[in-house]
Amino acid sequence: MTSPGAARFNDGKAPDAMRTIGEVSAAFGIKPHVLRYWEQQFPMLQPLKRSGGRRLYRAEDIALVDQIDRLVNREGYTLKGARKAIKEGAGQEPATPSAGSQAPVAPVQSDEAMPAEALQQLRGIRDRLAAALDA
Repeated sequence: MTSPGAARFNDGKAPDAMRTIGEVSAAFGIKPHVLRYWEQQFPMLQPLKRSGGRRLYRAEDIALVDQIDRLVNREGYTLKGARKAIKEGAGQEPATPSAGSQAPVAPVQSDEAMPAEALQQLRGIRDRLAAALDA
């Protein structure tokens, strides 16, 4: 089975071939120093290291980079939140954002569904925000 990130490569190599940090960096648009930093922050990301420290990313490493990239750069997770989501298995599919990132808010259907006091408070907040933006 190929990794989700393997589709990013159009280099003639087999989908499960090992790739250098430069190839992974170019495919994901992530600088090599960021990938090396992620190796420190995500203990499960351990590409093979050859002589001279040359890194070779396996298909499972590439899949993990893809997952980290999605959580951090597209879903707004912090590194700590992404690490926790991956550890708990929640990072496999698009997941609910962790604490520290904003979750979507369900829209209110009508003013009648909300208690009058809460509605009045929210309108007051809205008016103060509008006034602050106009100032």
